[in-house]
Amino acid sequence: MTDSRTLDRAFQSIMRRFKETGAGPHYTELAAAHGVPVEEGRRLLHDVVQAFGPSWLHPETDYLVSFPPFHSLPTQYRVTVDGQRKWFAQCGFEATAMTWLFPGKTVRVDAPCLDCGEPLAFDMRDGAFLRVEPATMVGHFNQPRVAGKDRLAFL
Repeated sequence: MTDSRTLDRAFQSIMRRFKETGAGPHYTELAAAHGVPVEEGRRLLHDVVQAFGPSWLHPETDYLVSFPPFHSLPTQYRVTVDGQRKWFAQCGFEATAMTWLFPGKTVRVDAPCLDCGEPLAFDMRDGAFLRVEPATMVGHFNQPRVAGKDRLAFL
């Protein structure tokens, strides 16, 4: 297992990459950013994902899918910052954490209700809700009891 200092640096690299581009790095990019051989970059990606749950790789690949609060694949949680919509949140609850990655900026999250399809949206800045549409929302946390971390992408 990679040492904690290196894991922390990799975590920061991945978060910065998501913040800047809307997508996580490939392990070859992680290797280059840390000045290590490609295979070591691949192991580093696997180690940081293992250490930082609930993040995951696409099953049976080395492709980073989810690194909370970000998600590389399109989800219903579309995130807009300063008029730019290039991010997706892992889930509705994680979407509220986006505000901490963009200090001083208004973060808007738009998503359809997964029950009725009606639009939902909220704006936040520095951890505070500025606007919620509709005025009340209910979140549902469906924690799988039988599925392991390796099966989360299929739930």
